[in-house]
Amino acid sequence: MRIAEISSPEIRTVHGEGDDHHILSQIESIVKQIETDSANKLPPDSAAVNLRQCLTHLSQLAPLSNSLKLQIWKLSYRLWNVCVDISNTATIRSSSSTTPSTGEKQADLRHLTADLLSIASDVTGIPSPAIKSASFYYKTGLLWHNLRKFDLASKCFERATDLISKLDVASITDSGERKLLLDLNLARSRTAWEVRDPNLAVALLNRSKSMLSGSCEDYMELAKQFMAFGKCSLSKNNEDTENRDLSEALKLMNEALENCEKGYGASRTREEKVEIRGLRWKVLRFIAAIHLQKDEFESVIKCVKVLRDSAEGGDDHPSLSVLAMKAWLGLGRHNEAEKELRGMVIDRGIPEGVWVSSVEAYFSAAGTAGAETAKGVFLGLLGRCHVSAGAAVRVASRVLGGGGEGGKVRAKVVAELVSDERVVALFAEKEAAKDRTAMHAVLWNCGADNFQSKDYLTSAELFEKSMLYIPHDTENRILRAKGYRVLCLCHLGLLQLDRAKEYIDEAEKLEPNVVCAFLKYKIYLQKKDNQGAITQIEAMTMCLDFQPDFLSLSAHEAVACSARPVAVASLSTMLNFYASGKSMPTTEVTVMRTLVTVLSQEPDNEQKVLKTLKHAHTRASELGSDCFFGKEEVGRRELNWFAVTSWNYGTKTGQDKNYELSAEFLILASNFYALVKGSDDENNVMICKSLVLSVSSMIALEFQRKAAMSETEVKQALTLLDRAGQMLKLISAGNYVTDSQLNTIAPDLFFIHTFCAYDVQGRLNDLGSQLFTVKSFASSKACKPQHLLQIGLHASQGPLSNHEVATFALNECLSSFLSSPVPDYLKVALVVRKLIAIASIHKGDKDDDLVYSMYKQAYRIMVGLKEGEYPIEEGKWLAMTAWNRAAVPVRLGQIEMGKKWMNVGFDIAKHVPGMEVYKACMEDVLSKLEKKH
Repeated sequence: MRIAEISSPEIRTVHGEGDDHHILSQIESIVKQIETDSANKLPPDSAAVNLRQCLTHLSQLAPLSNSLKLQIWKLSYRLWNVCVDISNTATIRSSSSTTPSTGEKQADLRHLTADLLSIASDVTGIPSPAIKSASFYYKTGLLWHNLRKFDLASKCFERATDLISKLDVASITDSGERKLLLDLNLARSRTAWEVRDPNLAVALLNRSKSMLSGSCEDYMELAKQFMAFGKCSLSKNNEDTENRDLSEALKLMNEALENCEKGYGASRTREEKVEIRGLRWKVLRFIAAIHLQKDEFESVIKCVKVLRDSAEGGDDHPSLSVLAMKAWLGLGRHNEAEKELRGMVIDRGIPEGVWVSSVEAYFSAAGTAGAETAKGVFLGLLGRCHVSAGAAVRVASRVLGGGGEGGKVRAKVVAELVSDERVVALFAEKEAAKDRTAMHAVLWNCGADNFQSKDYLTSAELFEKSMLYIPHDTENRILRAKGYRVLCLCHLGLLQLDRAKEYIDEAEKLEPNVVCAFLKYKIYLQKKDNQGAITQIEAMTMCLDFQPDFLSLSAHEAVACSARPVAVASLSTMLNFYASGKSMPTTEVTVMRTLVTVLSQEPDNEQKVLKTLKHAHTRASELGSDCFFGKEEVGRRELNWFAVTSWNYGTKTGQDKNYELSAEFLILASNFYALVKGSDDENNVMICKSLVLSVSSMIALEFQRKAAMSETEVKQALTLLDRAGQMLKLISAGNYVTDSQLNTIAPDLFFIHTFCAYDVQGRLNDLGSQLFTVKSFASSKACKPQHLLQIGLHASQGPLSNHEVATFALNECLSSFLSSPVPDYLKVALVVRKLIAIASIHKGDKDDDLVYSMYKQAYRIMVGLKEGEYPIEEGKWLAMTAWNRAAVPVRLGQIEMGKKWMNVGFDIAKHVPGMEVYKACMEDVLSKLEKKH
């Protein structure tokens, strides 16, 4: 619109009566169009738009003449009647054709009608024009309120209030008009409440008190509105404003009660008295409920008493018993609460939900003490036709749901309740299938909770009762089997093994599976029937749903029960599944280690331990060390454990003189140590020790069984010694620069290897290798004189003697002894005697220069020694044997040869204490022999 076209006050003053009639003609035309179309359809939107424009222009023409106002009045009523016709037609039509937008169009049209009528609200000649105009706004506001367009409703109510406020309310005598005043105020109050303006809403209700005509109906209307607002406040659950809302609700309910009292006094007919009394009782019940929420239990009891002791016969509403019971519970007077609860059994008017919630409330307050009462009340209610399976579920759930202290008592009560034939009968129909499932779940869950807390007796009772709620059909066969299995577990916990066996047998009939087989296994374990348990292990593996995890569980159970043979059987069976490639619960090496540990706890299991350790080595060779034992530090520890265990068993069986097993264990130990990657000198030492001692055990076994080693055994021993020799080379090439360091790492290792090698080579009659082996040892840092002494003594005797080795070893030994700062002449004398004996045996009497040189060496050793430093007996032996060797040559006429031996014997005797008599005799014999020749 252009600025020039905007009407100004000066322009409006120019308008005359023609303009007024023109606008009215337009309005009348619109009304006629709406009247014409109203029979078939709603007026088009353009009609409302045009009408609104006309109203805008008409309002600008004020002041209007009275005749013009009368015409407006007639047009507005015609339009209102059309709106009523449209509304009636829409009501008759099907609801599907009515939409929210349709209702809004009707309300908008009525709003325009009210606005049109308000322009002529001060017309002369029509009674109470302002009230009639206000009634249009009031009715339109109700439409907007119902459409939840509260801003438009409030606008209509406020416009109606403005129209009426200009009147003298006291002068209005017509009952209908006064009723409009009250209804308008109440409607405005409801709208204010809806837009969350409770202060205005309550203020409007209080203002309505001055608009009451004194009739019972008016008091009831006001009381109902106060009560409605009180109910809204009571239903709010905002914790922050809960107490404030309760106080506000109580205040509103008291206002409602006051109006009920006034209305009862104003009632004239019996029907009015009955109606207002019913409303009063309802308000009182709400007041009691508010006091209950505020924990004002005494006030609740007073309200209930007033209601019951009313002169008109008293209120028998079902909620009174609930209110009274909860109030008595709040006061801690359980006997009175129980009376109220039991009274509900008689009252058939109490709905199921009410008494079930009452039972729940009673039990919540009374706790364990209320369990028996709850059961008794429920069983008493079974005679009432409306008791349902769902109610039984709720009661059972509530009684069991307490937990904590007194749980056994509650569980016992529920067990008795749910096993009652009448209760079970409630769930017999197909319609109760969901409730039956719910009851089973309640009992099952409570049984599971008690099982977890190890109260097996209570859990068994609850599980048994839950079986009552599983139908005996094919569909529920698996569920029944599950129930039997858990009952088996309960009786296992109670050590009632025969009962447990009965239940698991029933479960197996319904659903044979590995769980049943495992539970049977547990029963055999508890009965100490090891053979039965072992048989059951095999039965588990035959189940279709078998998983190796059950063997792991079986082993743990057996170990816990100290049933070692059963544990061994479980672990051994478990090992059979690793080669198949199945997914296993633990590593193969762990199972083998555990098996060896269990076997080690029983005596005389060395053969089984050896078999397991050999199997472990075989699997490690097949899979690879890292794959079998593990990688890095974990694998190293595992491998070391097997190696050390083999070594320990090898040494233990050796000490027990079980040389055959000792050899096998030690060979196995060397194999385990050899698997260590990047073996250091310490591992090489252990490998060498294991190999050498294994051959030593084989040699000892030969003496033990008094039968020579077979050719195969000799070859095996030789192979083992060759491996040990290679290790010795590695050890010798290590960072051991001194003899003491070498002996710290491998004491006597080189000597035992040499000794065993000499022994084995002798069995092959390889004399040259024997001498080479001993010479190699003699040149090593590990060689000690005592080692050579032992070798020499061993080589000088027995069926496998080797005089060359003996002579070499004893000569080397003698040199070492004599080079010592403090020689041990006892050992020197022993070596000298042994060398003389060897030389005498293997050289003969004809070629005795070697023997003679030994005597001369002995003489030179004795020269310069203190008296007795050289063993006297050995000295006497040397002197006497040398002297005696002259006898044969003298007899044969070899005087010079005889004198040579006599002189040696005499010279030695000079250095031996205690031979003075012999020396004199020797000297005489030599003198006589010299004289003759």
